[in-house]
Amino acid sequence: MPILSRPALVEHLVRTRIAGDVATPRDNNLAHYRRLANGDRHYWFGLEFGDRWTDEQDVLAVMAERCGVVDDPAHRAGQDTIDPELTVAALDRLAARLAKAAASKERVLFATGHPGALIDAHSRVAAALRARGCDVVRIPGGLTADEGYVVQFADVAVFERGASLWHTHSPEPMNAILDGLAALGEAAPDLVVADHGWAGRAAQRGIESVGYADCNDPALFLAEAEGTMQVTVPLDDHVVDPRYYEPLTAYLLDAAGLGG
Repeated sequence: MPILSRPALVEHLVRTRIAGDVATPRDNNLAHYRRLANGDRHYWFGLEFGDRWTDEQDVLAVMAERCGVVDDPAHRAGQDTIDPELTVAALDRLAARLAKAAASKERVLFATGHPGALIDAHSRVAAALRARGCDVVRIPGGLTADEGYVVQFADVAVFERGASLWHTHSPEPMNAILDGLAALGEAAPDLVVADHGWAGRAAQRGIESVGYADCNDPALFLAEAEGTMQVTVPLDDHVVDPRYYEPLTAYLLDAAGLGG
C-alpha cells in the first residue's frame, strides 16, 4: 500500500470519519465523562484514578486538549469531533515508541477489545516487530475471564465467549494474561500495544502501554496526561469498514521505520 503523506492521511481520516466529525454524539461523550468522574469503574478501564478526576469539566478539558472534542461545556448535544491533526501527532509518538521497541528487540504484547475493527491493525504491527527481532508475547493457553476465554489470533489477544469474539472494556482479560505469564515464570512484556481495559490495566500494573481510544473513552487520555500511559491515539475505534484503518497502519509502520 502506498504511504500517504501527512496531509493526505488527515484527509483520509476525515473522509472515513476515523477523525473529524465522528459518529459518536456529544451527549454520549459527556455521559461517559460524567460517569468516570462519578467513580464508575466500568469507565476507568482498569486504571486507578482515586479522587483526581471527580469534576466532569476537568475530564472535558483533557479530552479537548488530547482528543480534540469541542471544548465548550455548553455544547451538550449534536456533533462532536476528533482532531485529525492530534491523531497523526499521536501516531508519530506511537511510531517513536515502536521504533524503540524494535531497536531494543523488546518483548511486546498485543491485545484488543475491538476485534471487529482493530485486530488487523494490531496484527500488522506485531508482524513488523517480529521481523525486526522482537519477541511477540504468546499468551498462555486456557485463560478465562468474565465468564469467557482469553485467546489469541494473529498475535493479538482477544476475548471470546460463545464461540464469538467480543467487544469488551474489561481489564480482567489483561489481568488473566499477566497473572498467567507470572504463574509460568515468564517475564512480563516490556510493552503492551492495546486499547480499552487491556491497555489501561497493563499501564496500571506498571508496564509501558500504548494504544488507541475513542472520544467517548476518556480513561486512557487521562492516564496519558498523568504519565501512566505512554501514548494514546485518538480515533473512532469502530468505523464501518475495518479496511479504513489500513492507511493509518501503513503510515505508522513507515514512521517507525518498520515498513517494507
